[in-house]
Amino acid sequence: MMNQNTVLATVNGKEITEQDVYAFLSELDPQIAAQFSSPDGVKRLVNELVNGEMLYLYAMENSYDQEEDFKSELERVKANILKKYAVNKILSEVSATEDEITQFYNDNSERFQKPEAVRASHILVDEFEKAKEIQDEIHQGLSFEEAAQKYSTCPSMQVGGDLGEFERGKMVPEFEEAAFNLKEGELSEPVKTQFGYHLIKLQYKNEARLRTIDEVREQIKQQVIRAKQEEKYFNTMEEFKNRYNVSINI
Repeated sequence: MMNQNTVLATVNGKEITEQDVYAFLSELDPQIAAQFSSPDGVKRLVNELVNGEMLYLYAMENSYDQEEDFKSELERVKANILKKYAVNKILSEVSATEDEITQFYNDNSERFQKPEAVRASHILVDEFEKAKEIQDEIHQGLSFEEAAQKYSTCPSMQVGGDLGEFERGKMVPEFEEAAFNLKEGELSEPVKTQFGYHLIKLQYKNEARLRTIDEVREQIKQQVIRAKQEEKYFNTMEEFKNRYNVSINI
């Protein structure tokens, strides 16, 4: 990797560095920025930055910055930036106290209920008989993970059939009913769904519970701040209407 101060081009004495390229990329949509990740992409980007500098020099050479149309456009852009800056200044001091976070948690506990969830692995095959054969192999000592890698037709076979943790409503009904009725470490009988036959092994089950305040503190903090910012914005605008003699005729 080059040093960010590495000079990639020079236009009339002005250097374009790798840092300039990074800064330009940071302002782009990530999907668009990805198109310039190759050496050829960086070269194209540097050429665009060079083009921009040349256009700037041409504009200054022709005193475009003194034309009335440019000055009007500059004032419009400046006004829009200043409006956004003013909003940020007005709302920047809004914060959430620990008492407000605790009060929100206590008043909205139903929002922080974590439903029952399980973590399960499965082996998917097309035929019932094949599922029974695999079940027998597992009972005879073949590990579930090895059996999944060997026989399963689901992409999860690459991780030993592990489906991760899921709540009710995330899987097809037949699979869900079987998984949630297993005991930890238990292997199911073959379960038929629209995808085929599954052997399911329950890794663990988490009962429904109320998330602790520490688990949701940051989430609550952001919600409290947003609500207070909305209130401050509304109250400030009402105050400004009196201060700046506003008349709305619609």
